[in-house]
Amino acid sequence: MSVLAAAATRLTSPVRSATGAVRDVANGDRDLRDVLVTALYTGGAMGLTGLLLFPVYWAFVVSISPPNSTVLSPGAIKLWPEQPTLLAYKWVFGSFTKPHELPIELPIGTLTFQIPGLPVPVNCGALPSGCSNFAGFFYNSVVVATFTTVLALLVVIPAAYALSRRSFKGRSKILYGYVLFTQVGGGLGIATLLALYILFQQAGLYNSKVALAVYYAATAVPFNTWLLKTYMDGIPVSYEEAAVVDGAGPLRVFWEVVIPLSKAGLATVLIFTFLTGWMEFVVANLLLEPSNATLPVGLFGVAGQRFTPWPRFTAFALSFAAPIMGVYFFAQGYLEGGLSFGGMEG
Repeated sequence: MSVLAAAATRLTSPVRSATGAVRDVANGDRDLRDVLVTALYTGGAMGLTGLLLFPVYWAFVVSISPPNSTVLSPGAIKLWPEQPTLLAYKWVFGSFTKPHELPIELPIGTLTFQIPGLPVPVNCGALPSGCSNFAGFFYNSVVVATFTTVLALLVVIPAAYALSRRSFKGRSKILYGYVLFTQVGGGLGIATLLALYILFQQAGLYNSKVALAVYYAATAVPFNTWLLKTYMDGIPVSYEEAAVVDGAGPLRVFWEVVIPLSKAGLATVLIFTFLTGWMEFVVANLLLEPSNATLPVGLFGVAGQRFTPWPRFTAFALSFAAPIMGVYFFAQGYLEGGLSFGGMEG
């Protein structure tokens, strides 16, 4: 209920603000010119937001268009399809229906996919138009992103605290190293990808979701450690000193003082690390077989066909992006606070 209440508050706040402004003008508490200027700026911001969100709306229009629709034809721009249909979404979410043990028709091949933890395998062949195996891709993405987040936080949190509060030999070199990896860690070239592929093959880690999560966590550690460290730098040391005076040990100070005061920074780091495992495509496509493919790889499989089925592609893409948009919507306050205290404003 708290999540729904927060969403309702965000959605109704503009209406309440406008009502309050009209009441203040009527009571003489605010100048009409000031209200009109504010309304003009607000209207401009809403217009710019609508312009930025139009591609998302257009993708939704394409996703509910019939397979042979002319909505993408030159000169045929329409704000709503003539015959809207949910066939593309039925294709995307068809793998969540009760299945039987039959092969799954995938854009990247035919295979029988078993999702651990579910009583029966996914079935797309039993549906008239097949399905996208979105359930399988979703499960794989959740596993990879969850392991990435947990492993990264186990390293990031203590490392950020140590770099923020402790002085030790080599501390400055570690900080410079983190800055270096923050700048170049994502710049994987073809040679590096080949070396990574050979390494995973030789170590017997190819097609392992957990091994991929370990790699993602390693790439996420430098930037997120630096971000959380700069956030913890803004927490007054006097809070910890007061806890020590009251008899708290180092572990208790860390757990009961530093962690609660770092909620915004931790939320920001958690979301960033989760997105690392959720969104990455290149390495996942290189190191995972179709049976363990994640959502970005599945989306690429839809787009990689000779003739891209645009309604299915946009429905898959929007379904893939919906959880990310939802997380950001409800965690916006934490993100803004974490980035501001982390020295990344603007």
